[in-house]
Amino acid sequence: MSVMRFVGVNSREAMRQVRAALGDEALILANRHTEQGVEILAMAESAAAESGAEAVTPPAAEPQQQSPAAPVHQDPAQAFETMSARLLEEMRDMRAMLARERSQAEPANTLGERLILTMREAGFGQALAEEVVATLPEELAAGSALDDRALSWLTRQLVKRLGGLDDEAGFMDRTGIVALIGPTGVGKTTTTAKLTARYVMRHGTRPVALVTTDSFRIGAHEQLRIYSRLLDVPMYALNADQPVSELLGRMKGKSWIIIDTVGMSQRDQRVIEQVRHLHGGDSPVRLVLLLNAASQPETLEEVVVRYRQAAQAAGGELHDCIITKQDEAGRLAPVLDIIMRHGLRLLFVSHGQRVPEDMSLADPAALIEQSFAERVPLTAPLARPVAEPVARGAGSLLGQGRRLATLLRTLRQRLPGFDRLEEVWNLPGLPVSIQQQRLDSLLAEYPHSGQALGMLWSERRRVAGEAWSMPDVALSPEGTWLALPLLQHRQVAGQQARLEAALEQCEIGVHLLNGLPDGEAGAWLEGQALSWCSQVRGSQRVEHAAERPSLAMLGAVGETAGEIRCRFRGVPGRLELATLPVGVALKGNRRESLDAHAWFGVIRDEESGRILAKRYWLTPARLGRGPQPLLLALLQGEVLPQLARRAWRRLDPDAFGELRADVRLLMASGLATVAAHLDIAEDEGAMDLRAELLGLGGGRRRRRDVALLESLVQLFMVRDSIRHLGLGERETG
Repeated sequence: MSVMRFVGVNSREAMRQVRAALGDEALILANRHTEQGVEILAMAESAAAESGAEAVTPPAAEPQQQSPAAPVHQDPAQAFETMSARLLEEMRDMRAMLARERSQAEPANTLGERLILTMREAGFGQALAEEVVATLPEELAAGSALDDRALSWLTRQLVKRLGGLDDEAGFMDRTGIVALIGPTGVGKTTTTAKLTARYVMRHGTRPVALVTTDSFRIGAHEQLRIYSRLLDVPMYALNADQPVSELLGRMKGKSWIIIDTVGMSQRDQRVIEQVRHLHGGDSPVRLVLLLNAASQPETLEEVVVRYRQAAQAAGGELHDCIITKQDEAGRLAPVLDIIMRHGLRLLFVSHGQRVPEDMSLADPAALIEQSFAERVPLTAPLARPVAEPVARGAGSLLGQGRRLATLLRTLRQRLPGFDRLEEVWNLPGLPVSIQQQRLDSLLAEYPHSGQALGMLWSERRRVAGEAWSMPDVALSPEGTWLALPLLQHRQVAGQQARLEAALEQCEIGVHLLNGLPDGEAGAWLEGQALSWCSQVRGSQRVEHAAERPSLAMLGAVGETAGEIRCRFRGVPGRLELATLPVGVALKGNRRESLDAHAWFGVIRDEESGRILAKRYWLTPARLGRGPQPLLLALLQGEVLPQLARRAWRRLDPDAFGELRADVRLLMASGLATVAAHLDIAEDEGAMDLRAELLGLGGGRRRRRDVALLESLVQLFMVRDSIRHLGLGERETG
């Protein structure tokens, strides 16, 4: 047995020698204070397993100034031999006991682990919990406290995954045939009556008809007949092997027909036949699956899988569900978990026998809140239950499609112009002439009146290494970049003419310029009293104290103007500002000097304080100290050409078929604009979107803005694939 002795001036030095020689898994056998300092006897764990083996000399190492570690073949090694063996056995027993305790109640140390534990205690499954926490924003992941901010984030993620109706009209105002399906005893007959009563309250009795296929249970048949009399709506009986179309001739004038189907076990082979007969006629039937909230998760999983398979086998689809018997369920989370994992849309929740009072429109936020109120501390290991498989096949694909559709919808709601960017992405693959026609059409009224307040005018030169120039980017009244930029070659020639056209066509009143405006444009801006800001080089000369120094020479005499948090080239930073009144001679007009403010910016790394860059701006003096947001917008717009170039190179024309160069440029610059916006925005909505996108793209790669760009490219690629499959944003209302 190889016992080694280490001596250091203190315990820290001795332990450093132990780790260097034996690694972190070394077994400490004994320690004591000596005249030389601290002595530790230790051995390698791998050598400890060979009981009775001879001492093994470790590989040679550099000599130490302190007493080096050496194999112990004589005293005190022999004196410690018996004691070492006994200690080794005790350590093994203790380690095994600790391992057993950890496996039964592993403490949640990171925030991600705590969030998973919170979900599991509420009754959600491990698969969904891991999927949700995989998108934990970096802003939250850095901490470990399960505070209100973290719980609010978790709630938002689950609410987004639980699709529902915006209002009852989305279901009740849509004409057609609805069939309620599900196992025996799930509450189809009562739910049929509740839905019918709610429909009658909105539209009266004339348009509605009840149909039952349950000829096996006399009680169910009579129960529905009683409801039909109370509601004053006709009821029709349909044999299980009859298509619905055979009844339509008798139900002329009925625009909303609801079918109460016979209950069958999800394992009954006749389920497929039942669904096939519902779809056997010429009239489409919308299927709604009823899920008993009081059922076991294993049963609910099987119900969803089998009924969905039956719908597919019959050539139909199953997207919608209703929760029944909520009042009988101990916890709500298990049924919500299954609905979310399979991408079902939850329409209503039934919670009692009264018709129609005990049914309400599904409120995702309230349901998630209730599920967390039902948390029960776990006493068993956090293992994936046998009945909780990772969702596969069409159900999983539909769920992924729904989540991606939600992500796209959120981007659409957040970013003006995002819908136009999506339209541009629909153009590749079309004949070039068609692309041209549709591009002209969608850009004709863009941006529309009131959509843009400002314009970030890009440099009038090619992006380095490319044959194109960065398009201009409009800003909304809220200061958000519009997602679809404006191509330079589609605009009028001349700076003043462009400014005038922007004001006349789009009501643009704020101009962010790279470089000073020329004499005519500057005079026009001043004559119109519009807001403008120019980012210039440090070599730009101005008038100050009867001299013409460069801005770089004046930075030290500027008056401090505060500090702004910012992001610079994908990393967090601080912008320190100073300002100074100066005079400026505009290009082409050296005779007249414009009263202006010079702005000096020092960008520092937020963590280290290291200077990252220096920047300079000029604004008309009449704006005073108000232009600080304009300075920041120009600074943060610097990254757009680089991101657009990266996106351009990612969009291989061969992968798209026919692809015009201007369409490709709009696709690339649009993604760059969206990525840059999401990188710099600080609100919770942006934080959630970043986490979702970075999760889609496999996490962080290099700078955050670059990672977001790569994720957006992937999002649009997947979007196109899902559109071709007909999933995700399919109309299911």
